[in-house]
Amino acid sequence: MASTLAAQSLSSAPISGAAHVLQCSSSSQFHGARLTIPLSRHHQGARPAVSMAVAAPLAKPQKLQLGQVVRVGVLGASGYTGAEIARLLATHPFFKVTMMTADRKAGQSIADVFPHLIFKSDLPDLVAIKDADFNQVDAVFCCLPHATTQEIVAAIPKHLKVVDLSADFRLRDVNSYAEWYGGEHRAPELQKEAVYGLTELHRDEVETARLVANPGCYPTTVQLPLVPLLQSGLITTEDIIIDAKSGVSGAGRGAKEANLYTEIAEGMNSYGVSKHRHMPEIEQGLSDAAGKPVQISFTPHLIPMSRGMQSTIYVKLTDGTSVDDLRNHLQSFYETEEFVKVLNAGVVPHTRNVRGSNYNLISVFPDRLKGRAIIISVIDNLVKGASGQALQNLNLMTGCPEDCGLLQQPMFP
Repeated sequence: MASTLAAQSLSSAPISGAAHVLQCSSSSQFHGARLTIPLSRHHQGARPAVSMAVAAPLAKPQKLQLGQVVRVGVLGASGYTGAEIARLLATHPFFKVTMMTADRKAGQSIADVFPHLIFKSDLPDLVAIKDADFNQVDAVFCCLPHATTQEIVAAIPKHLKVVDLSADFRLRDVNSYAEWYGGEHRAPELQKEAVYGLTELHRDEVETARLVANPGCYPTTVQLPLVPLLQSGLITTEDIIIDAKSGVSGAGRGAKEANLYTEIAEGMNSYGVSKHRHMPEIEQGLSDAAGKPVQISFTPHLIPMSRGMQSTIYVKLTDGTSVDDLRNHLQSFYETEEFVKVLNAGVVPHTRNVRGSNYNLISVFPDRLKGRAIIISVIDNLVKGASGQALQNLNLMTGCPEDCGLLQQPMFP
């Protein structure tokens, strides 16, 4: 193996200003002799800060050099998000998976569990978490279900970088977590350290974090368009209505009667009506952006497709604001972003246009009701809504170019 990057070498001088991100060539190979990493854009322009970190940040990580390797562990690798991380890392030039856990599948290869990963022959066999050797890794993706993650993350050696894909560290208020997730938070001190990893909105905080709480899929589709609009005062905090739809993979890989083919096919159903667990996460982010409490109407639906997510959002314009103002502001806000694209007037985004990719497409339309607008936001729930955004975050945390392993174009048809 190329010289391993020790955890202590992942940081240097304190962060200041916007993150400078290198662009990772999509043609790069992990062990290839050719690695092209041209300089990318600076993220410029005045943006209101949206900070969620409580603990003092770490130093800014050094940029990785060709030949350096970050050893990565995947906890809960037998689920959809774990498999998606393994797929995305297949051509990553700096990350190498050296440990994967799955208690019920311990002893098996990842190809036994996910035959589509048979071509990635250098992945380690799965082990139970109790047998995981954290001396083998520099960073960890935690893909375990909520309520199982807190104590495990608390026990991980403190020098390791962690991106947690569960909901366990997303809510700053541990009492709110207990209310919505039905159990007391078991690592409240660690919660204070966690940084909320909606990358485009919290880039600076993510870059200097040790523990990042990866956002939920629905909150990603909602906050990316609404946070800039609330920060700028272009929409009101009242009467925000979110009609959201997800592919079945959003419900996880566990065997559930409600997710059987005959229960899902040829139909659509609402769930979590008026009490879905992503509501407090969305409201937390929107309230931060608005500088005052924001409450939403939010109803998710399950639709018969494997992956993909759309949030159709109904908002009220502030006095003197037009729909064009909303679109122009979002286009300016995300102009230099790799993964968020605001479409031109009249163009309708489709989930099939982002399938298998880390992209978010946003479009803004006038409502027939005066003074209101309709925003459509689509992502792949397993990539930008989970594993892709997690990789985007860990890239920043370890000094990698932010888009490494994420430049796959959407799959069509």
